[in-house]
Amino acid sequence: MNPPLLVIGILALAVLLGSARAMWVRIRQPVASRPHALRTTVLLLAQLACAGLLYFLLFPPPVPHEAGTLVVLTAHAEQVPAPGAVGDRRVALPEAGTDLPADAERFPDLASALRKYPATQRLQVVGAGLVARDREAARDREIDFREAPQAPGLIEVQSPDRVSAGRRFSVSGRAEALAGGSVELRDPADRLMDSRVLDDDGQFTLHGSARSAGLTLYRLLVLDPDGNAIDEVPVPLEVTPARVLKVLILAGGPSPELKYLRRWALDAGVELDTRISLGAGTQLGTPPSRFDATTLDQFDLLVLDDRSWGALTHAQRGVLAAALDRGLGLLLRMAGPVGDGSRQQLAALGFNVARTNPDREIRLGGGLVGSGDSADALPTLTRGMSVTAADGIALLADGAGQPLGFWVAHGRGRVGVTPLVDSYRLVLAGRDDVHGEIWSRAFTTLARASADTASPITIEVAAPHQRSVICGVGDGGLVVSPAGESITLHVDPASSAPGCAGFWASVPGWHQLRDRGQSQLFLIPPAEQTPAMTAHALREATRILAAGAPSHSTGFPEQHQSSSPGPRWPWFLAWLALTSACWWLERSRWGRDPETIRAEAPAGDR
Repeated sequence: MNPPLLVIGILALAVLLGSARAMWVRIRQPVASRPHALRTTVLLLAQLACAGLLYFLLFPPPVPHEAGTLVVLTAHAEQVPAPGAVGDRRVALPEAGTDLPADAERFPDLASALRKYPATQRLQVVGAGLVARDREAARDREIDFREAPQAPGLIEVQSPDRVSAGRRFSVSGRAEALAGGSVELRDPADRLMDSRVLDDDGQFTLHGSARSAGLTLYRLLVLDPDGNAIDEVPVPLEVTPARVLKVLILAGGPSPELKYLRRWALDAGVELDTRISLGAGTQLGTPPSRFDATTLDQFDLLVLDDRSWGALTHAQRGVLAAALDRGLGLLLRMAGPVGDGSRQQLAALGFNVARTNPDREIRLGGGLVGSGDSADALPTLTRGMSVTAADGIALLADGAGQPLGFWVAHGRGRVGVTPLVDSYRLVLAGRDDVHGEIWSRAFTTLARASADTASPITIEVAAPHQRSVICGVGDGGLVVSPAGESITLHVDPASSAPGCAGFWASVPGWHQLRDRGQSQLFLIPPAEQTPAMTAHALREATRILAAGAPSHSTGFPEQHQSSSPGPRWPWFLAWLALTSACWWLERSRWGRDPETIRAEAPAGDR
């Protein structure tokens, strides 16, 4: 129900009951003792007037105002020249500096300023933008955002939250106002992992390799053209224990490539089963077992060279195809030419294998080699076969971006073919890290998919006392601060993404999310450590708010009239004065019969 109408009904009923009681008392009195009719009329009208004044005290009449533009000064507003126009009111929020116009009024928040100037229809936000505290108050007004210049530094960074030990990861992002600068990724020991010269648009992608399991804090540095660090952003990473792969290697004979591949696999913790054929039924490695479904289902990956691939019988190929459908991975090392039958079988899988004459020399790249490495510091490798796949995905790439092998899906499994024949030369040249990265990427790409599912939780962190957003959680999840304080999460029902809740961290550092028996660590960076990124997020949020704000530029004059509730104190004083007068009149002798007054008075007062 409309509150004003409800109050009117209650007051009307009260006046009606009071008037009826007064008339009933008057009628029951003898005619000679009745008070004067004027007295009764004044009291009835006074009751009605008191009710009217009480209503206007609760709901004061609107007072017209002249609407204008409110200039809102935020952080770095002094960097924007001459904000606002002559006659505009200027207000300064707490984030604004001390170098402000003389007529700027200080307010604790935007809502307080709008309560003082309720007729404001347009806001001119000047400086870095509105913080989360003030955006809701500005939502229904036209907004003109006058941005302060963006400070140079990192404004966007995307990195994984978790990665397995030994796996490669990428960090991408964008830097602002740094033409000719560069960006570096460094590990906790301050060793350079990768670096790039920034493009004109500031986009970059860096690569690193996770080592031992645990919480690891990498650093992303931005350098100016002179090599001076101007910004730094922490890149937190939770390195989980590497998944133990079970790999079966079948080789038609020993080779240096196989020797160093096995050495890397054993050092990486792979459960390796190697069987090397020496001819005439002689085999090195583990004791031979049946090549059947039971055996293949025990492994995550099967590695074959061209000779062991050609030695498979028709029945064994059928068993292998069925195992691939169930999720087994297959890696074929094409070290030499294959026969027509093997070539046709590879073509049935989607690969085209041909001999290159002479052997093509290749240099590694595609993110395998850091930008700090010299091209002459790595040996030149060769490949004797050319592998293509019309519907395949590149398994590796050389320095020119040409694929070094492909993989295709086969049922629930994957089949990959690579022509590398002498990657062991990297180890001999002292670059066992690049050699390990090559085979780590190939093995993890093709191996049987893990039963573990990725966490559906995404965390968008912000500086302390700013709103961080966690999506994919249930109502009642907890965030534990570094000091051990627990913050209960409440899912926002109006959120567009499922299960999103906001929270405001009070201190920087590692926080732990606990939800439905799962836990996840994430880092809240200090505000002073990410100034450019914090300023960019603030500016983007204000831009979005300004773009979605209603426009009053059409259908309204430049200075139109608006209204707001007027002051209550005049109505309160009038109501108090009239009520006091009624109280006095009720007890006065004016308009009453003297005999009746003497009869009602106490005996001692007669």
